[in-house]
Amino acid sequence: RFLEGVRRTLREQRYSPRTEAAYCHWIVAYIRYHGRRHPRELGPEAVRAFLSHLAVEQHVAASTQNQALAALVFLYQRVLRSPLPRVEGITPARRSRFVPVVLSVREVKAILRRLRGGPQLCALIMYGSGLRLTECVSLRVKDIDLDRGEIVVRQGKGGKDRRTPLADVCRPYLVRHLKEGLRSFQRDRRANIKVTGLTGAHLRKDPSADVTWRWWYVFPATRTFVDGAGARRRHHLHPTVVQRAFKQAVTELAITKRATCHSLRHSFATHLLEFGADIRTVQELLGHASVQMTMRYTHVLNRGGLGVRSPADRL
Repeated sequence: RFLEGVRRTLREQRYSPRTEAAYCHWIVAYIRYHGRRHPRELGPEAVRAFLSHLAVEQHVAASTQNQALAALVFLYQRVLRSPLPRVEGITPARRSRFVPVVLSVREVKAILRRLRGGPQLCALIMYGSGLRLTECVSLRVKDIDLDRGEIVVRQGKGGKDRRTPLADVCRPYLVRHLKEGLRSFQRDRRANIKVTGLTGAHLRKDPSADVTWRWWYVFPATRTFVDGAGARRRHHLHPTVVQRAFKQAVTELAITKRATCHSLRHSFATHLLEFGADIRTVQELLGHASVQMTMRYTHVLNRGGLGVRSPADRL
């Protein structure tokens, strides 16, 4: 019942499902660490001890420790209505500055040739439009504008919408993929299989939205499931399907960089800057709140470290 109250408060504050799951995980871990005592019985010293345990014994990253701190601050401030006082030691951990992993154009081409099916098209769209993996697999048919050559990203990171270009090379593959998807949608329609991700308020306004083609996922899952109301539904492709295929391709090509699906987004931004794009434009395409986030890609441009020429080249 306590966790039900936490989830209810998170949903009232319009937090995303992923944030809800993360916060609940850390709150449960915090309670278990202190012998299942109620958080009302614990204070700032208990929070500091838990955060110290994560850093010293669990060896978690600074971003993970900060996420746990944010979850506990939310718990005491929003749920228990007892904000944590300022105590020495309870401050956000300092995150290390990492250079993003960027693939060369040759490496991107090799990976795309190695992939097949849905993961191949996902990777092409992520590199061609700068999408995150979750943004790509959750695209709906209505978000693809083939005439204007753009993709509308709905509810991206931070709940923000944005527009990004659709690469011309993606068009023929995407058109063929959508034609095949339409046939699958028609079979699901006859089987009364509905789509996921639509709120109850939306369905009250438009009861047929979850059986309409425009709301269908561009990359639907291969399996269906039955929800709590007894309706059979189809979700979008799970991100791990693309992640496993991408990792296998990188391994088979013997690429030594620590490349992941997110490296395609880094490569999109870096290659745009190398081709002469304005950094403010790249910021808008990526959906960054601050240009400082986009500035990190200027440190990995194909011009040597900090854009200078090595003295060894003069030997």
